[in-house]
Amino acid sequence: MIRRPPRSTLDRSSAASDVYKRQMYLQGIGSLGTWLPLYNTVVLLSSSGTVHFAHMALKDNNRKRFNLWLGVTVLLAFIFVILQALEYYEAYAHLGLTISSGVYGTTFFMLTGFHGMHVLIGGIFLATQLTRSAGYNHFTEKEHFGFEAASWYWHFVDVVWVCLFLFVYIL
Repeated sequence: MIRRPPRSTLDRSSAASDVYKRQMYLQGIGSLGTWLPLYNTVVLLSSSGTVHFAHMALKDNNRKRFNLWLGVTVLLAFIFVILQALEYYEAYAHLGLTISSGVYGTTFFMLTGFHGMHVLIGGIFLATQLTRSAGYNHFTEKEHFGFEAASWYWHFVDVVWVCLFLFVYIL
């Protein structure tokens, strides 16, 4: 039987420090009314609905409604990115959370940053589809794979956020 050596005092203090920093970050966020991750969740889940409304409008051959709902979706995507940047500022400037402040800081910034990058990419994909529709009339009710692919990507980004929200902020 192989025994693991006892953890050093440094390891224990580092682990305790990570737990403390996570608790301080979550407490520092404040009430639900000022909790940016909750706002981001509402924004992203709403955008999933608006992209679905856009898809239904396109299937009904209603380009005006399609462009409206797709425009709202693109706006929500960029609002999410702005709110995430604001959250990063708050975490860094006011709460002292950095990528090098331990396991929680590293995990927090890597997971949410990687997701935020995908939200930005998805917003660009959807903005491209909006440009194709509004500027060039590229889609019909039967031929719109470019939009559908961007929409699938967007729904995937939404599902990933729900998991991140649960594991990074709640549990």
